[in-house]
Amino acid sequence: MTQQSLEPQTVSEDAGEGTRVPAGRSWLDRYFHISRRGSTVPREVRGGVTTFMAMAYILLLNPLILSGKDVAGDTLDQKALITATAFAAALSTLLMGFVGKVPLALAAGLSVSGVLSSQVAPQMTWPQAMGMCVMYGVVIMLLVVTGLREMIMNAIPLALKHGITMGIGLFIALIGFYKAGFVHQGKATPVTLGPAGELAGWPVLLFAGTLLLIFMLQARNIPGAILVGIVSGTIVAAILNAAGVIDPRQWANGAPELHGSAVSMPDFSLMGHVEFGGWGKVGAMTVGMIVFTLVLAGFFDAMATIIGVGTEAKLADDKGRMPGLSKALFIDGAGGAIGGVAGGSGQTVFIESATGVGEGARTGLASVITGLFFAACLFFTPLTAIVPQEVASAALVVIGSMMLMNARHVDWADRATAIPVFLTVVVMPFTYSITAGVAAGVISYTAIKAAQGKAREIGAFMWGLTAIFLVYFALNPIESWMGVH
Repeated sequence: MTQQSLEPQTVSEDAGEGTRVPAGRSWLDRYFHISRRGSTVPREVRGGVTTFMAMAYILLLNPLILSGKDVAGDTLDQKALITATAFAAALSTLLMGFVGKVPLALAAGLSVSGVLSSQVAPQMTWPQAMGMCVMYGVVIMLLVVTGLREMIMNAIPLALKHGITMGIGLFIALIGFYKAGFVHQGKATPVTLGPAGELAGWPVLLFAGTLLLIFMLQARNIPGAILVGIVSGTIVAAILNAAGVIDPRQWANGAPELHGSAVSMPDFSLMGHVEFGGWGKVGAMTVGMIVFTLVLAGFFDAMATIIGVGTEAKLADDKGRMPGLSKALFIDGAGGAIGGVAGGSGQTVFIESATGVGEGARTGLASVITGLFFAACLFFTPLTAIVPQEVASAALVVIGSMMLMNARHVDWADRATAIPVFLTVVVMPFTYSITAGVAAGVISYTAIKAAQGKAREIGAFMWGLTAIFLVYFALNPIESWMGVH
């Protein structure tokens, strides 16, 4: 018999009926149920650090995506945006650890940030855009409390859910290629390779090299491949820049140089810059579609990610039930509001949490460790700011490729499934609109099912969604007909 089997046993108040855990546990063990879930403090710490390393790239990518101008021509300060990104990730992840008590980490959702940058900011100011984030977060929390979230998840066909994820992946990849200068708007064609059919300058070649390096590291299952690739690309960029090989004017966001100290106080200037209202020129219909799109962008992956990581951690049963599921879903929704108030976009659960689970994490203590690392990053903004836009853009393309892996779950031989998924996937990047892609997929799915005589399989929710999206596509002709324009 092992030494552990000889230790006195007692039934804990937090354990399930018949579950026995070691007596004399520390308050840390009791609070996070570490022994009960078959883990140890060192495993949780190791898992929390691993998760942070796997998702630290968000501190670079989120400011990159939100670097555009709003309708008033204003841009967000990049250093303040890095602070907002780190703060929101830290707070959301700490809440998940202390309240949800599960090994799930949150940070700015790239799909949500993509919607804010491409669809929301061109129509309203950044404070109003962050107000949209708060609104979508509140909507998701209400859906969780009322039990409607799971009902809606079940109403939308699984294939369309995969199509939405894939479409967002292509959309994010397109942003990465464009931000890096690999793709340009052409004169004779919609897009070109580089500015004139060829790559121009060292920075874009560094992007290509960083992208290839990350793919190679992933192929060899190197932990933290994205972060390793970004750090390596930044070091090479700094060396080339210091050696005078690259003209500093070629860098999209300035030369990769450290100005002053590597440590600085956080810049919370974006905190609380949230506005509700003032949408007269946008219109109620557009505002409603924006909130709906943000809910969709942060909606589908979260539940699947939570259940998937929970299953990997052996916390969920075969029906997807796991301890703290409702709390985890609620905190994920709260992350949208937290990110909006912080000025750093809506927060959502990251699939990279699975890397920490792979290292043995089973409890919320791992999330607390990850959250503390994000909090520490608040004081290292100068180091984060030296990463070239071209290097960070490579990670966007990698994330896009990972999201496209959902294609393996689609039955491409079934045209009733394949066509809506195809339209969803291609319309998003081709129109630069996530809403348009979702609308195309929903309408085509309903139309094809009806044509097959399977209208009863569609469901009331999908019929209602189809009607809304039909109005969305026909809004301009309808307004013209009614004399609005």
